[in-house]
Amino acid sequence: MAGFKDIIGHEQIIEHLQNAIGMDKVSHAYIINGPDKSGKMMLAEAFAMALQCEKHGTDPCMECDSCKRALSKNHPDIITITHEKPNSIGIEDIRIQLIDDVSIKPYTGPYKIYILNEAEKLTLQAQNALLKTIEEPPAYAVMLLLTSNADSLLPISSRCVTLNLRPVKESDVKEYLMEHMHLPDYQAQIDAAFAQGNIGKAKQIAESTEFAEMAERAFRLLRKSNELELYELVEMIKELTAEKQNI
Repeated sequence: MAGFKDIIGHEQIIEHLQNAIGMDKVSHAYIINGPDKSGKMMLAEAFAMALQCEKHGTDPCMECDSCKRALSKNHPDIITITHEKPNSIGIEDIRIQLIDDVSIKPYTGPYKIYILNEAEKLTLQAQNALLKTIEEPPAYAVMLLLTSNADSLLPISSRCVTLNLRPVKESDVKEYLMEHMHLPDYQAQIDAAFAQGNIGKAKQIAESTEFAEMAERAFRLLRKSNELELYELVEMIKELTAEKQNI
């Protein structure tokens, strides 16, 4: 978990969430929509921590008991919904962990916050059941639905505040890779370009020896294409074609 200050990019969304806290206009339900590894969970966790923080600021202090509990994933009023089936979140998952639980008042904090990752996997039945809670929630309930496909949440999207993540600036991704992953300038530039504004993807690429080897083969082909014999060129292209999804 991290505070808003530790999140790269997404300034408009952070500003929206901090304004909601500062003006005491927090919605009962949010959809945070963006590609895989784009920072949805970091935003949700920072928002949850800030809402529960005992200092009552717009950024979690990271020092109070509430923040320490959240950092250790041990906060009784920040609940992450889990599901047994890998490809769907069913009505029972939602009923047991959220619908039946939400009527119980918070144990320590002012809010009871539910984080539902991969919300696009909600079945239609589960969405309809959840809709009733979203329409008539207790005053202390906040539901954060994280998804890579907000269109799959049509039954409930009209009752939620939808926040769409935009790609992070390439220069910010490059800077992150150089500072936090200690990559040299040229390597950070390549990895940032391939990541297409996605910090999580950039980190994955930077840590992947397979990607580094594949990129080097592709660049070698481009550099030496004028010098290679035709059969060598064909052989290298065959090798790279097998990796075309990754390339």
